[in-house]
Amino acid sequence: MESSQLQQTPKKSLKNNVYFKITTIIIIVLLLLVPTAMVHNLIQEREQTQNQAIEEVSSKWAGAQTLVAPILSIPYIKYVRETSKKDTTEKIVAVKDYIHILPDNLEITGTINPEKRNRGIYDIVVYNSKVEITGTFKALDFSALDILPQNIKLDKAEFVVGIDDLRGIEKQVELQWNNQQLFFNPGVSSTDVVASGINAAVLVDPLQKENYRFKLTLDLKGSQNLYFVPVGKVTDVKLSSSWPNPSFTGAFLPDSRSVAENGFKANWNVLHLNRNYPQMWTGSRFDLDASAFGIDLLLPVDNYQKAYRSVQYAILFIGFTFLVFFFIEVLNKVFIHPIQYILVGVALIVFYTLLLSISEHISFDLAFIVSALSTLLLIAGYVRAILKSSKLTLLLSAILVILYAFIFVIIQLQDYALLIGSIGIFVILALSMYFSRQIDWYNLNLTEKVNKNE
Repeated sequence: MESSQLQQTPKKSLKNNVYFKITTIIIIVLLLLVPTAMVHNLIQEREQTQNQAIEEVSSKWAGAQTLVAPILSIPYIKYVRETSKKDTTEKIVAVKDYIHILPDNLEITGTINPEKRNRGIYDIVVYNSKVEITGTFKALDFSALDILPQNIKLDKAEFVVGIDDLRGIEKQVELQWNNQQLFFNPGVSSTDVVASGINAAVLVDPLQKENYRFKLTLDLKGSQNLYFVPVGKVTDVKLSSSWPNPSFTGAFLPDSRSVAENGFKANWNVLHLNRNYPQMWTGSRFDLDASAFGIDLLLPVDNYQKAYRSVQYAILFIGFTFLVFFFIEVLNKVFIHPIQYILVGVALIVFYTLLLSISEHISFDLAFIVSALSTLLLIAGYVRAILKSSKLTLLLSAILVILYAFIFVIIQLQDYALLIGSIGIFVILALSMYFSRQIDWYNLNLTEKVNKNE
């Protein structure tokens, strides 16, 4: 009989050892970081699937569009020294280069008609737009360039409109150049400024003292983004659309804008002094895309970004829940098995997979409530079964409700997430210190009540 008791003593002492319990809890928390990382990878994978769906629709419709319009490109002949590879002798050869001239005044008026397309469970925003482009080029003056007049091929001048995705052009484009009506050709002769676009051969006269007037209307479709490059000495862009959730992005924000439930209106006014390239140059010296601005037709909710932010607090959520369990053990003299810790931890992680999957079909806020309520009921029922105490179950449930509400608020307040999160962690730490202030850590017996019953 005594030997039997002696054999059971080590097992009981290990069970009652608070330091062993703390070490076990820490190990469980660290192990639960593995499925937490898997949830993070799952969110990333679903986001990549959404991006692939967007690319697939864009590849069949038209991609994001950037308009660089217009540029007057005139070829000229320049002479350069070329060294022969065989005998290292130098000779002068004639090569073709381009003079690029930007308009003096540019006005763009556009109307954007968005549509929401579906690819599986994903929504993609595409649009049709009608853009009217008007303005003037100053009378030509090449005196600032070190080029002989006879080397400039004025008869080869081109009116160039840069367009990222030519599949977006829906109708034939006509150009009114002074009193002439011209049609565009596909492609560009020089890729110094734009990689793709359309061009029209125009007549220019170095003796003309009046400005060249131009006007064209472009029916253009694309996906999600529409940008403009301010190539005018003065560029004025006016856009309107029925889309209620625009994001104004790029190098310049609108000078004025109005956004309502029935759409938006925006106006940009950009001067040549606001950008880092001149009105005339030769060759490919400048990157015009760096000054692009425009709109991004955002979908109202980005579920994956919110899911990312919520899973960042998983370690805090699991750690604090386990801390509450540990305090319940210490203060109420009950024993919770490590396996039970693991099951509760897994339930907390399953919350994130529920949130991710449900939010792909309904709004994120509603998905959060459904997932949190399901997880809460699961854990509360399990705790009630193992602790046999309604009071402790209600206490733990209240703490979980506060934690879920805390994370929900942080997700909604993106700009103040760090502030609210820091304050919340401070409050959690203060409460932990308060409730543990009277614990005698050197004299703990986790199963005292059980032993008394025995």
